[in-house]
Amino acid sequence: MDWRDVIDELDAGVERIAATLEGLSPGDLRGGSGLPGWSRGHVAAHIARNADSLWNLLEGARTGTEVPQYPSLERRDADIVAGAGRSRDELVADVRATQARFSEQARSLPSSAAEAPVRAMAGWPHPAWYTVFRRWNEVEAHHADLAAGYGPADWPEPYVRWSAAATLADLAALPDRLLGEPAGLRITATDSGETADLGWTPGGPEASGSGRALLGWLSGRSDGAGVHLRPDGPLPVPPPWPYEPSRFREEAGF
Repeated sequence: MDWRDVIDELDAGVERIAATLEGLSPGDLRGGSGLPGWSRGHVAAHIARNADSLWNLLEGARTGTEVPQYPSLERRDADIVAGAGRSRDELVADVRATQARFSEQARSLPSSAAEAPVRAMAGWPHPAWYTVFRRWNEVEAHHADLAAGYGPADWPEPYVRWSAAATLADLAALPDRLLGEPAGLRITATDSGETADLGWTPGGPEASGSGRALLGWLSGRSDGAGVHLRPDGPLPVPPPWPYEPSRFREEAGF
């Protein structure tokens, strides 16, 4: 997809998050989420602060002055904790307002600035326009993390097509030392035919499933339902997701 088309997808995704949050009671918001140690309020606060952090990267690209995604990991964590205890209405308003601000910044980004290099908090570089795709992963994955009835089965098909393909390509490009348990595996999306060979050799183990099932498993948002392993056995635990985008490692200047 063209990155500008994804902005509308983000707006729709955040509206779905807002609707989910509006259906939660105060007790639900303080209840556990799909992320260990975080309440649903923590997840909602993170969704909002992530929009702000990616706005920072676009602002840096626009002005030509590097702006870090977050001032520090400690500041990131403190801001999430500070926001987690807000009321439902405050969290909903925060999630909506920060997405609107990010979308406005992305839609108005000049073409020259869109190609400017920015840097993720993890350290890897990418062109500014890729922040829109990074935000897409954040919106859909963290909606599932609210553990409030929305999961991989509900992810929009355009998101699944993009993220499943990107996830397989990026996983296949990870250094062997980062593959962990899936090392030696071949993973195949049965609907698209896309594969990731993780040091696989003929006769080695293979995992297969739809792109949706694979994305749920590899992103840690499902237990691997719909993914089949040959020979039979427990699915390996994938490395932390999302992975560094492999396409930019091969391009000059990145």
